Amino acid sequence: MDIQFREFDPFNVWIWLEFSTVPGHVEQQYIEEVFDSWFFLGKLGGFNAENTQVQEVGLDLSYMEYDGDNLDRSMMALMHNMGEVEFEGLRARCWFDLGTSDAIALDVLLNALAQLSREFLELRRVSIGGEDEDWPIDPSKCTSNQDFD
Repeated sequence: MDIQFREFDPFNVWIWLEFSTVPGHVEQQYIEEVFDSWFFLGKLGGFNAENTQVQEVGLDLSYMEYDGDNLDRSMMALMHNMGEVEFEGLRARCWFDLGTSDAIALDVLLNALAQLSREFLELRRVSIGGEDEDWPIDPSKCTSNQDFD
């Protein structure tokens, strides 16, 4: 799976996927679930790199002391909006407003897509940001279809 970053605006970013074969209904659902789950975690502030206490401890987590006050001290890192996942032949795309979520969110998404590609649906390429001249963007689609407020 090739991963490329193009022009990137976290408040207006398209994520583009290219498949090896045209995804069927079940494969499309997998993609939608990955994006929906990732967005929901982001909407709840799950991608806050300012509070990665467990990661910072390392492998031995036995009896780790977790600083609950750190949760209150760290700035919120929330995703704001997500558009609909669109499919066209060998491609798919989805628009996001990543808000103040941290870049760790993209690592989590790319890890999940890599595993999805290994086990269920081969992805040739994932492109973060930019536009595709063969599939123009309709500015009206850069809005939310997910409102969890």
